[in-house]
Amino acid sequence: MDMDTKILSATQDGIASAAALLRQGGLVAFPTETVYGLGADATNGQAVAGIYEAKGRPSFNPLIVHLADAAMARDYAEWSDAAEILASAFWPGPLTLVLPLRDDQGLSPLVTAGLDSVALRVPMHPAARRLLAEFGGPVAAPSANPSGRISATTADHVKAGLAGRITAVLDDGPCTVGLESTIVGLTGEGPVVLRAGGLPQEAIEAALGQPVQNAQGSEIIAPGQLASHYAPDAAVRLNATSARGDEILLGFGPVVCDLNLSASGDLTEAAANLFGHLHQLNSTRRPIAVAPVPMQGLGRAINDRLQRAAAPR
Repeated sequence: MDMDTKILSATQDGIASAAALLRQGGLVAFPTETVYGLGADATNGQAVAGIYEAKGRPSFNPLIVHLADAAMARDYAEWSDAAEILASAFWPGPLTLVLPLRDDQGLSPLVTAGLDSVALRVPMHPAARRLLAEFGGPVAAPSANPSGRISATTADHVKAGLAGRITAVLDDGPCTVGLESTIVGLTGEGPVVLRAGGLPQEAIEAALGQPVQNAQGSEIIAPGQLASHYAPDAAVRLNATSARGDEILLGFGPVVCDLNLSASGDLTEAAANLFGHLHQLNSTRRPIAVAPVPMQGLGRAINDRLQRAAAPR
């Protein structure tokens, strides 16, 4: 695959062009508040297959369907009281709900990787919302990076990984949250966090008024559950107090390091910086040591990404 990847600005004309390319079966990367997504018409099987081809993504890893508003979600999934509570509280925003798939909903089976559930999200980013409204239908969109590699939080990250393999990039600057959405499964007896992300688990539990379980086992039923994911080219060592040998140190809090996620120990700032800093350190081609990050709030999601980045390839 080798094509001329267009760069579009998030103007009215740029949004209209991006939506038109999606209707034509093209692949369009676009910003969300979490990371840049690689979008395709979720009802067009050939377009969705193009996502897998461009990313080199395993076909058993399902995709998130992005929607312009919560009302559209009922066209594709069986709704529940818990879904209504969470959607009302956190959509638009960095939350994905995995729900039972409705019959005759029109999505390509490639979107769900053959599962009887579907992952849905209504993003908050203004450019994403305008694009989805202009397109007027469901857009399947994993993160806009080669599969298993560092997620893209700027248009430059997208171009570095996917230029020549996708139709266009809608450029509207850096993402603000910097971590993928939190994924909550609502297909069983109770809600389950399938992937920690940009919405802290504590907020979900407060909205539902009950504790939420975390996913156990190895079954892939939502994006981001592969053991090795978000990986730089070189090795990653976690919970490091200092660099060893040729390593470069990614810090957190008041530590001496080469690059700091947040010198003040702010987890929101660290989440926003995570993938951008990993891209920057990855360009050195040196092994990366990472200072400890607290396992609370957004720290759970940060540690999840770091553990997958450090997993055996």
